Amino acid sequence: MSETETAERGPVGPVRPGVLVVQHEEDAGPGLVGEHLVRAGLRLDVVRAWRGESLPEDLRGHAGLLVLGGSVGCRDDGAAPWLPRVRALVREAVADEVPLLGICLGGQIVADVLGGSVVTRTRGPELGAVPLRRLEAADADPVLGGVPDGAPAAQWHWDEVDGLPAGAVPLLGGDDCPHQAFRVGPAGWALQFHPEAGAGTVARWAEADDAQVRADGGDPVAVVASVREAEPRLRTVWGAVSEAWGSVVLARVGARSGGR
Repeated sequence: MSETETAERGPVGPVRPGVLVVQHEEDAGPGLVGEHLVRAGLRLDVVRAWRGESLPEDLRGHAGLLVLGGSVGCRDDGAAPWLPRVRALVREAVADEVPLLGICLGGQIVADVLGGSVVTRTRGPELGAVPLRRLEAADADPVLGGVPDGAPAAQWHWDEVDGLPAGAVPLLGGDDCPHQAFRVGPAGWALQFHPEAGAGTVARWAEADDAQVRADGGDPVAVVASVREAEPRLRTVWGAVSEAWGSVVLARVGARSGGR
């Protein structure tokens, strides 16, 4: 069994609580986040939507929903015809308080579905390792409460959330992109950055998007170097966040089974 398969299925043994993972393209898998969720005791049920794999009609049988990033826009249904089903699953997760984590495109989908707004950045993409600002509400947050001020995050996005949904709680910000993380309801989190990505993943993105990055005034080599330099801290900070979200998922499983 490959390392990827192990991360998705977990070791052989009792059936673990499952997280439905929506993957939009080949080079945007669950990565570091997935590794930590498996370590926490969860099973990843990855749907490779771009390959034509079908998403379920609802979240029955899943204890959490993880929506990953991708290069399509959150309303680009022509290029990604599975997006309406993703939006329906996000609505269900929020309404039923199923733990939800949206990453980059996934976070933008969360914002859009709940009445926020997503736009293409007129000032060009945000790329590389970028420090984040901790906001006051993060202090009491069960997932992002341990993120230190100034923690770096891997960025790779041309679109961004420019307006939060009503009732959303902002948790992390940035100088160039103000809405880096927010919570919706008691169990939904949306991130603009990529906690799952290390330097190897960003290097593949930089190779694929080299011409576009340079056309927008960026330096792909410098971008990858910034992530490589920050990678030890990225793994520490966002590994802990991934495990904290996994704990929320497991707590929900315990609450629904009466704690047994």
